[in-house]
Amino acid sequence: MNKKLIYSLLAGAAVMTSFSSCDNEEFLDVTHYNILGSGTMYESDANADAALMACYDMVLPSNYPGHNGDPYKPYIFTGLHPTMDTQATGWDKNFMTQEWNAQEENLEHGWDHAYAAISRSNDFLAGLATATNVSEAAMKSFEGEGRALRAYQYFWLATTFGRVPMLATGENYANAPQKARAKDYAEMWDFIIEDLTKAAELLDWTPYNGEYGRCTKGMALAYLGDAYMWKAYRCNDESLYDEAAKCFEQILSKTEIYKLNPSYTTLWDADEAWGKEAIWQQVLNEGDQWGGWDGSKWSEAHGWVGFYCGAPANGAWGTLAISWEVYDAFEDGDKRRDGSLVTAAIPASELKRVGKERWAQKYIRNAHFIADPENAKYVGEAKPYVGPGNEGEMKLDPAMPIGFNGFNQEVVFYNTFHRDSSEPAPTVYSTKHWRNGRGTHWAGDQWLPAHVYMKRLPNVMLDYAECLFRKGGSENENKAWGLIAELRDRAFGNKEVGMKDQLTTKFNVYYGHLAEIYGDNGYGKYVKSDEYPYIFSESTVTVPDAKTYYTQLKAAKGFTSPVWKVAVNEERRKEFNAEWCLRCDMQKSGYLVDHIEHNYPKGIGQEKGEAQLKEWRTYRGFDFNLDKMDMPIPEAEIIKNPLCDQNSAYVSNTEGSAE
Repeated sequence: MNKKLIYSLLAGAAVMTSFSSCDNEEFLDVTHYNILGSGTMYESDANADAALMACYDMVLPSNYPGHNGDPYKPYIFTGLHPTMDTQATGWDKNFMTQEWNAQEENLEHGWDHAYAAISRSNDFLAGLATATNVSEAAMKSFEGEGRALRAYQYFWLATTFGRVPMLATGENYANAPQKARAKDYAEMWDFIIEDLTKAAELLDWTPYNGEYGRCTKGMALAYLGDAYMWKAYRCNDESLYDEAAKCFEQILSKTEIYKLNPSYTTLWDADEAWGKEAIWQQVLNEGDQWGGWDGSKWSEAHGWVGFYCGAPANGAWGTLAISWEVYDAFEDGDKRRDGSLVTAAIPASELKRVGKERWAQKYIRNAHFIADPENAKYVGEAKPYVGPGNEGEMKLDPAMPIGFNGFNQEVVFYNTFHRDSSEPAPTVYSTKHWRNGRGTHWAGDQWLPAHVYMKRLPNVMLDYAECLFRKGGSENENKAWGLIAELRDRAFGNKEVGMKDQLTTKFNVYYGHLAEIYGDNGYGKYVKSDEYPYIFSESTVTVPDAKTYYTQLKAAKGFTSPVWKVAVNEERRKEFNAEWCLRCDMQKSGYLVDHIEHNYPKGIGQEKGEAQLKEWRTYRGFDFNLDKMDMPIPEAEIIKNPLCDQNSAYVSNTEGSAE
């Protein structure tokens, strides 16, 4: 089915400003042209839709000075790094050690971006309310979309900063520059719940005008259920899980609309766009085809995604390194690991030394990101290597189109568990947002298609499972374990069986195209046109029973949470690695502290130096403080808006409270 996408169909809305001047200022006496009033935006369906696109514009990455692809970087920092499942170096590392503060510019950028988006939605909704020439069908959808977009932005603010100022329809920081935060969590979440409830009533299951990328009833319900769960967590109200469950049940009943992809790894491929698993996502095209760094194209803003997530061996920054603890969490046979992660080239002797021979990758061909993984001699990274030399030695192929570090153009590669002894970071990288065939580099020919999922069907399935477990009773619990089993069945490859030819035909086109571009001297040397880089399963396997497995894991790790909570959240870690819902989901579930204490026990491993390079475990030297997960209101906001107070964990001489 051909789908119209609005991710590349943005239209700006005019900002009308009144000017006045003193008498006799003749230099302002210029030819006067007609100035269109703001009401022009609502004189037709088409005009109102163009105004709405200015609200959608704030969902996509921006490239205005100083923001480096907002909203991606702040979302990575607040939604992933505090879990320690993603890690970084430089100033970015503060977000995995709870050393952020009110002066952190990325928090300020994210705050500013969200409120700029909310102001646009508020202005749009205020104007729409006065429209007389917009059709009933368009009016209904546009109000629903405007409310859903506003709620989406508030969702990030509320889950990042705790209580925040709630600007309503018609309000912005120009006409309401000073506003206090919501008096309590209930008031704030009720505002968001009201928007999402209304949006769910107004919107259809399919997007307006058939344009995928717009908010739908499914999107509104997914966030509405999530909002009820957050309010339940913040306000200690168990009854709200029943309300959340009702939202999720509506989505799961729409099997003709929503369905799991048979293959986990294909979710992030270039040839997937708004598949049935997607509930709310951003589809970034191939960097404006062959993009550059001219500062004016979306390609630059999209390019940040690859630079954050790609391996430094390919010239990227490594802002999103994945921990070895995540890599180790996957059970043998769980294809989500190889389908989303690649690592540095680790010699077999090193895997044996740390007792992790099972880490050798099994489901990736001798192509794409990995060099010769099938012989299990080592785990490979981003194509600098073509095969093992002597034991423990990697052979570099100078013909490979590897990246460079952007400064002295020398090849950078690692064959250790951590890189950079002064600031260690794990040599594990996500391929969810980094699937360009040549690697990320500083040349002008970017090729960075990317899928960024905010809500997909597994989010709803695991949220619903949690609600069922909380409701209790054997029927609810059996249904919840069944949802987990369905996700694990896909994870172990059983839903791919019998679909190899169909999946290869659809998803290998992109890789074949890369082979044509680069030829035998580059990527094409390692690709066969009839082979997809990841190996699809051709026979079913028996998937370990989730309840049995997580009962054993709870005992082995010493988790204090009930088995169901361990299962739901450990599945979230595997399913959503590098997706910034992760911290929010674990926190609202009440699992975040248990996760940090037992997956990253304090004082284990090596903190820094050469010894850390050969240590796979992450060193945690700080005491995790849940209070700090209500992150500091940016200092600039406190100065500009004296009615806005600071979160207690960041006020001198106060202990603060998590709730």
